[in-house]
Amino acid sequence: MAAAEPMVIADDLHIVYRVFGAGGDKGTAATALLRIMGRKTRASIREVHAIRGVSFVAYRGDAVGVIGRNGSGKTTLLRAIAGLLPPEQGNVYTDGQAALLGVNAALLDDLTGERNVVLGCLAMGMTKVETKDKFPGIVNFSGVGDFIDLPMKAYSSGMGSRLRFAIAASKSQDILLVDEALATGDAEFRVKSHARIDELRREAGTVFLVAHNLEEVEQTCNRVIWMERGKIVTQGENVIEIIDHYIAASGGAPVERDPVTGARIHSRVPAKT
Repeated sequence: MAAAEPMVIADDLHIVYRVFGAGGDKGTAATALLRIMGRKTRASIREVHAIRGVSFVAYRGDAVGVIGRNGSGKTTLLRAIAGLLPPEQGNVYTDGQAALLGVNAALLDDLTGERNVVLGCLAMGMTKVETKDKFPGIVNFSGVGDFIDLPMKAYSSGMGSRLRFAIAASKSQDILLVDEALATGDAEFRVKSHARIDELRREAGTVFLVAHNLEEVEQTCNRVIWMERGKIVTQGENVIEIIDHYIAASGGAPVERDPVTGARIHSRVPAKT
């Protein structure tokens, strides 16, 4: 049996944000006036230690769910893996290219959906021929229909999120980072998204999924990382057990589960077909 191949290694990772003008001043207008008058010459700087000594290894074929409350550092961790945030201390090592997909992924509002698809595919390294071949499938997967010829500013937030996912998922990625990209899709789109993530895993990529909907994590991931205040509380392959502990720690009602399979009873997320 072949040894598992590491795809992402985080080694004592620390990420620190420096926010300018975020000190104890009460009014920004008053602060600006005092600065102009020479009574305050330097903007205050606040440091936010968003990731605190995080270490883990993710292997080829893994789908890793990242859970935690708002502000726990989930999105920051994904941005660090994607190489968008420099470590203050420690390192992130990746074997291959990491692609970050989120609801705030850059699409240009003044351009049509069609142009955004083309630019997105080219930005991911596809050739013009590959882009042309992928285009019909991306439009069909996203479900935007005739809106593909309209500027992105005419899209609803859900349509924009579906198109972002369809673009990013059109190419097999070494490392795919999904940040709440499934949250705005309808039931049919979530089923398709689950299926596509499964395909990406089978194509030997590694997937990280941040989702507040814990059922998404249960149905998609074989590993989970639970974060609080920038640190890992626990991690492992016992996904259901960790999620149930997280729900209990958050004060939520216990999940009713099938005693044999561990699956949720009366699940709100449709089963994959």
